[in-house]
Amino acid sequence: MMRSPDPQQQRICEANWLGIVQYDDGLRLQERAVEKLRLGEDHEQLLLLEHPHVFTLGRGADSSNILVNPQQLESSQVEVHETSRGGDVTYHGPGQLVGYPIVDLKPDRCDVHRYVRDIEEVLIRTIAEFGVTGTRIQGLTGVWVGNEKIGAIGVRIARWITSHGFALNVNTDLSFFRMIVPCGITDKGVTSMSKLTGGEVALQNVASICAQKFAEVFDRDVRISDSVRFHGFTA
Repeated sequence: MMRSPDPQQQRICEANWLGIVQYDDGLRLQERAVEKLRLGEDHEQLLLLEHPHVFTLGRGADSSNILVNPQQLESSQVEVHETSRGGDVTYHGPGQLVGYPIVDLKPDRCDVHRYVRDIEEVLIRTIAEFGVTGTRIQGLTGVWVGNEKIGAIGVRIARWITSHGFALNVNTDLSFFRMIVPCGITDKGVTSMSKLTGGEVALQNVASICAQKFAEVFDRDVRISDSVRFHGFTA
């Protein structure tokens, strides 16, 4: 069994690029990582991946914010899942970078609002490396470019261990967002890095930059898993 981390030492967080992962499998990966961290059997994790087309509903989400019927969902090959994260309905799909940080906020970061702001900061710093300027909008969660959301955040924190996380639109097919009211917000749009930069952006490059920015913001020693290699990863 691993010893509890010394709060005076920089904590180790293992970053893993997992490729395309079914949503149910992603939930199981998170649950296993949370339990191992809680028992002191493994380091913190930053799981970075893509999901196939899926709409997810957070706790207390309004299901009427999915605007299409079951037949349309089936023809578009979109699954629907209820989740234990906060927030309303959102979309995950190919070309979108999904990040699930499994970290222990004890003893020095036990502040939910700070955690969400820190995730926003990770995304803002990440897209800045690609020439995209992200901002916050007061009273709303996520990262925005003008009035269009580029990064969504929905988290779960139990006993100060985090799960779920963020979704950054990199090469995302934005047409799927027209099937929902994203995050229950009716007067804002969505955008992506590829739309803003005028061309496809290498998703694994974005993932590697994101891991580095996570290390900066959260003061972690982020290490690449031995079984996975990011293209161009240098941490």
